[in-house]
Formats: sequence, C-alpha cells, structure tokens
Amino acid sequence: MARSFYEQVYDVVRRIPQGRVTSYGRIANMLGRPHAARAVGYALSALKDRRPGEGDDVPWQRVVNSQGRISLPNREDAAVRQAELLRAEGVYVGEDLRIDLDRYLWEGLHWVEIDDIMRRS
Repeated sequence: MARSFYEQVYDVVRRIPQGRVTSYGRIANMLGRPHAARAVGYALSALKDRRPGEGDDVPWQRVVNSQGRISLPNREDAAVRQAELLRAEGVYVGEDLRIDLDRYLWEGLHWVEIDDIMRRS
C-alpha cells in the first residue's frame, strides 16, 4: 500500500537542508502533483493537529510560497515563529517576511530519491 500524500510531503520536507527553503509548489512538483501546492500547505498545517512528538522531525518552517515569502494567512503568530526558526538556521528573513530565493533556495531531490519516496509502503 502506498503512503499517503501527506506522508510523502513530510518525507520530502525532512530532506530540506538546514539553512535552505523551498516552495509548496516545488514539493508538489517533486511528488508528481504539479497543481497540489495548496495540498502541500494543508499537509504541513495538519502537523499542528498531531499528538506531541509526532511530526516533530518535519522542518515545516523551511517551506515558503513561490515568491519566497512566509505565507500563513490569519496566523500571524505562526508566521513570526516560522521567521524565528529560519533566522535561527541562518536564513535572512526580511521584515516583510521575504527570503531571497537566489541565496537560500533548495533545488530539490534527485529523481532517484523521489522514486524512493513514491515507492515506500
């Protein structure tokens, strides 16, 4: 049985190196779901509903929108927390919550790594 889309998202996000970011859309593309950027956001948002200790190893803060901006609508406290976590990793986050993708963008996984994630049961 294949893993759920959410679990696949978490597998990709776990591989984003410290001090780097990627976008919701890039993760969706890596997983062969180019129109599922919003679903990636839903997957990361669902982490807050898990029991303590579950999903703590998923560095959700490393995922931003395609313009390099922290985008957590109606959740200013979470946006501030995301900026704090990224700054602690050495990522410069501007006052407008924007990150320079030319400097901090993680390009993504090699197709062999993506295939491994997709085939896990």
